[in-house]
Amino acid sequence: MRLEIAGPPHLKQKKNTSGVMLDVIIGLLPATAASLYFFGLPALILILTCTLTAVISEEIICKIRKQKSTVSDLSAAITGLLLALILPPAIRWYAAILGSIFAIVVGKHIFGGLGSNIFNPALLGRALIAGAYPAMITTYIEPGQTQAITEATPLMLQKFDGQLTALGQLFFGNVSGSIGETSAICLIIGGVYLLARRSADWRIPLSLLFGVLVISTAGYLINPDFGPPLFHLLAGGLMLGAFFMATDPATTPVTKKGRFIFGTACAALIMTLRYFSNLAEGVLFSILFMNAVVPLINRYTRPKPFGRDKK
Repeated sequence: MRLEIAGPPHLKQKKNTSGVMLDVIIGLLPATAASLYFFGLPALILILTCTLTAVISEEIICKIRKQKSTVSDLSAAITGLLLALILPPAIRWYAAILGSIFAIVVGKHIFGGLGSNIFNPALLGRALIAGAYPAMITTYIEPGQTQAITEATPLMLQKFDGQLTALGQLFFGNVSGSIGETSAICLIIGGVYLLARRSADWRIPLSLLFGVLVISTAGYLINPDFGPPLFHLLAGGLMLGAFFMATDPATTPVTKKGRFIFGTACAALIMTLRYFSNLAEGVLFSILFMNAVVPLINRYTRPKPFGRDKK
């Protein structure tokens, strides 16, 4: 009998890695289409820039490491597309390129490549851009406009000005923000597709969204200025993070119990940052922080080996 040891993602079905990645791309199509509809040419340029840069970076780093090309598994394309969808449409081309290169080289290959990375590469790429170009990352374009203006997102308006954006706008996507996170309905459709195809584990998005619902409901009852729960569910990058970022099999717990803990902890961190920090959004840093805690979660939630006494 041949025993093979490999890094995640560990697939329990007939689909291979490229099949799972293709499902993710299909799941992102509604949000991608919405970004093109609302933001037009700037969104298209951003998506092409990030995706092509990520794929080219993947090919180059594989050659440098003298490894077989992994471009065909679509993981690099996914990283580039996800990075584009969590960036504002006004981002400059050189910032998008820098973030894409960083996501592939540092976020992925410095840890050993696909399955060995401990952080979500796309989120690391955005974190770099946020640190290097803080003004650029908060400059948005209103849907239907082509000029870059300093426009507040719904979360910024609620937190700093006390203004609530209509839930209908958040649901359908006619708001300022990163190009792929404005339309909640498109993200929900894509997320349901992933869950139906079993290319994402339902435990993480369920626990994350339910955790946000519970905490935001309690917060609203204590202080209405915190904003209603439906607002927090639909606004910002929560849906994109819950379905497409937090479910990354390489950076999330391998145990079922651990995935519930991971999602719930992400929810608690997100709402803590939204309520009590200077940040309007908390999805990015919450998921990255919990990525770092995954080895600890795996350690303390692993099942008892069969036939062994519990110590």
